[in-house]
Amino acid sequence: MTTEGRNGDGFCYRHPDRESYVLCQRCGKTVCGQCQVSAAVGVHCPECAGGNKALGKPAKLLGARSSRAGGERFQPRATYVLLGIIVSVYVAQFLSGGALTQWAAYWPPLTVLEPWRMMTAVFVHSDSSIFHVLFNGYSLYILGTLLERLIGPGRFVALFLLSGFGGSLAVLWLAPSTAVVGASGAIFGLFGALFVIQRSFGGANRQLVIVLALNLAMGFIVPGISWQAHVGGVVTGALVAWILVRTRQGDRSRARRTQLVLVGAGLVAATVLGVLL
Repeated sequence: MTTEGRNGDGFCYRHPDRESYVLCQRCGKTVCGQCQVSAAVGVHCPECAGGNKALGKPAKLLGARSSRAGGERFQPRATYVLLGIIVSVYVAQFLSGGALTQWAAYWPPLTVLEPWRMMTAVFVHSDSSIFHVLFNGYSLYILGTLLERLIGPGRFVALFLLSGFGGSLAVLWLAPSTAVVGASGAIFGLFGALFVIQRSFGGANRQLVIVLALNLAMGFIVPGISWQAHVGGVVTGALVAWILVRTRQGDRSRARRTQLVLVGAGLVAATVLGVLL
């Protein structure tokens, strides 16, 4: 997990001791809740808002400008790396004649002997339909480019991996005889995280709830979709985001790291318990 300095992009430019995930839509400066000025699209800093004194009112929308201070265009590198891994693995699945799929897929009875499958399954997809990897890849691109701007690349990768782990854990507990592949558990974790972060800044996210509910419902209706992984991912992602929101102040970075480690440890403990039972 990355560590940001107190005067870096992760801290309000007017209050260096306040960590924030929101950027001014015009200049790209990081602004805390007190300094955010609601705009027609996203939020502005007080200077870009023309000296607007209506401070102290949290922004209604999440500002996610594609550039930072100084005109440097923001690049969601962690999202691109994860997408690159997924695409490379998918190509390797075909080149291996399906052997890689068999090695990396998660099947709960193999958890004791091959526990790494709980994570490797996130990066392999069905080799019988290209739409599986296309849908997950597109979802990762859309959600990743937004969330990585808000929470930073290190936290974003932690969110993605922990959510994927949570999805596999839910399969172990709720469908112990089902083999699964795909990043959908991690993708639903991103949905859950975005919901929590939006709510923390007073954002209206009824549309997000509708999209999330429809996608969850598909898992119960369409055969071959693991709704268990989706539920496990969204719960884990929401928990991780809740921790990030509660510990976003600059003096709580140690607490944030500790709590995220505890989440990972809790997932491991629940895995051990699930195997024993």
